[in-house]
Amino acid sequence: MTSETLRPPQRAPAESVPAPRRRGRHGWRRALRRDWQLYSLAVLPLLFFLVFRYLPMIGNVIAFRRFAPGGSILGEYWVGLRYFRMFLADPTFWQVFTNTLLLGTLTLLFCFPLPVVLALLLNEVRTGKLKRFVQSVSYLPHFLSIVIVAAMVMQLLSMDGSVNQVVRVLGGDGVPFLQQPGWFRAVYVSSEVWQTVGWGTILYLAALTTIDENLYEAARIDGANRWRQTWHVTLPGIRPTMVTLLILNIGTFMAVGFEKILLLYNPLTYPTADVISTYLYRMGFESSNFSYAAAIGLFEAVIGLVLVLTANTISRRTVGTSLW
Repeated sequence: MTSETLRPPQRAPAESVPAPRRRGRHGWRRALRRDWQLYSLAVLPLLFFLVFRYLPMIGNVIAFRRFAPGGSILGEYWVGLRYFRMFLADPTFWQVFTNTLLLGTLTLLFCFPLPVVLALLLNEVRTGKLKRFVQSVSYLPHFLSIVIVAAMVMQLLSMDGSVNQVVRVLGGDGVPFLQQPGWFRAVYVSSEVWQTVGWGTILYLAALTTIDENLYEAARIDGANRWRQTWHVTLPGIRPTMVTLLILNIGTFMAVGFEKILLLYNPLTYPTADVISTYLYRMGFESSNFSYAAAIGLFEAVIGLVLVLTANTISRRTVGTSLW
């Protein structure tokens, strides 16, 4: 046995490996210097959200302070939860709160699944010209402004409009659709479906193109018909997109279409048309009770935040897909 075999093994010289913390600290600087042109594109969107989304949140303090027009922008003096107790004890608020829940639920029930159905139907169309024609016709209403859509609805549903003319031809009497509270929810939801369903199919059609065709071939070999292929291959393939859009729709659940309702409703339809956003608009700008309106708006925002967090948590634990 030689002396080399008895020699204890020597350790290799320690390599100068930078600490993970230091590498992480300098990594973003190198990335910023390398891709500063790309990062600069995010400056304007960040400024937009900072100026128009986050800075206005400071104004929520007037929900807890007495605000008088012409006085301090942050209110004159502290009143605590006075305005919250006011609207919680206001019967009108609970009426508009109920209307908001009903309109939000109806909008979600119809406007969320119908784009999925339309995208699945368009995906089955094999004639290119027909598919492009249907897509163009269904997308077009999205590009119309809310004012134009409301004007079209009022013209169609007026006493001399096209709908009532058809009703009279069929032997019925004209119906004042926009003056009867019972018709408002149907009018609003149907116009919302007409305006948004076509545009909502874009993301689903894009998600459908990412599904591997080999999965359909394997399903056909196993004897699956078109319905089973849709149920077991197509829907699971677009499930992440569906869940993401569902969470986003739930986030805007309480903010039911303010502009369209404001243009379509009138005092006769307040019992079913008045929602939280239109009610706080009247309280804030017509009655100049800004603190009361701010309290209602803060209450609505908190409910929306709770809905988003709850939907995201449930989706992450049950489906495995979430926004964060």
